[in-house]
Amino acid sequence: MVRSNCVMRRLILLRHAKSSWADPDLADHDRPLNARGRAAAALMGGWMAGRGDIPDHVLLSDSARTIETWALARPALPTAPEGAPTPRLYHADPATMLSVLHTAPAEARTVLLIGHQPGVGGFARKLSNGAVRPSCARAFSHYPTGAAAVLDFEIDDWKLADWGGARFTAFVAPKEIG
Repeated sequence: MVRSNCVMRRLILLRHAKSSWADPDLADHDRPLNARGRAAAALMGGWMAGRGDIPDHVLLSDSARTIETWALARPALPTAPEGAPTPRLYHADPATMLSVLHTAPAEARTVLLIGHQPGVGGFARKLSNGAVRPSCARAFSHYPTGAAAVLDFEIDDWKLADWGGARFTAFVAPKEIG
């Protein structure tokens, strides 16, 4: 439901950066970032800071690579909160992501959610109101590691976020800004 006195809320959907496959015995959940991923994570933090997109609340999967992505992006955003790893976001589907987003505090104006594919791309598509620029629509077919989508809502509480309720405003991959 959109209300006339609503304040814009911004959601940044960040896919974890490139992970390492160096140890074939390591469980998927425990894989860290590789060198390219570590560089990309820091780059994406700088991109968010340069846009003034400083998260008030951070939701992230509890996998090693999402936690490391945030740890490396966060120094560019010194006022951003630590964020709490959320097991439900590990390889979450869009419905689960929406349920977790609904737990964000109403006072948070910008929420960062760090997750995995294909959930992140599907979530962006389902939240989008359909008016998507070509530069953003590509997120629906290919959402590279480290890429970020920015979606704006006109709601006064994250509990009101729903399918088709967001305006998709930006999409960028690390290689486009590095």
